[in-house]
Amino acid sequence: MNELRQESLGLEDEKDGEVVDSPKKGPISFFSGAITSAFLAWLCLRLSQKSVIYFTLHSPHYSSPIAQSVASGFKTLVIGMCFLATFTFSFIGLGLTLVFIRSLFDARSAEPS
Repeated sequence: MNELRQESLGLEDEKDGEVVDSPKKGPISFFSGAITSAFLAWLCLRLSQKSVIYFTLHSPHYSSPIAQSVASGFKTLVIGMCFLATFTFSFIGLGLTLVFIRSLFDARSAEPS
């Protein structure tokens, strides 16, 4: 049962019939992930701001109420997706930053005195 659980979590790899521990992630991996995610969040924020400005300046004017409704729905969808990406990357960056800080303290406590 324990082996099945470890396999599903990806904690160990099996190679040629023997179990090999997979390498652990270090603080540098968490830090680089946090920086990458923060950069992508910043890019998505800029994209969100520019899409709001664009759709504000270029509001659609259709004579058909159905076309007006579709255009309004598309605008809402695009702006919402941009802000959703911003939130997602920001939240991931925050989480990786906290894991990075925690891994620094775990590395110090693991060192022998």
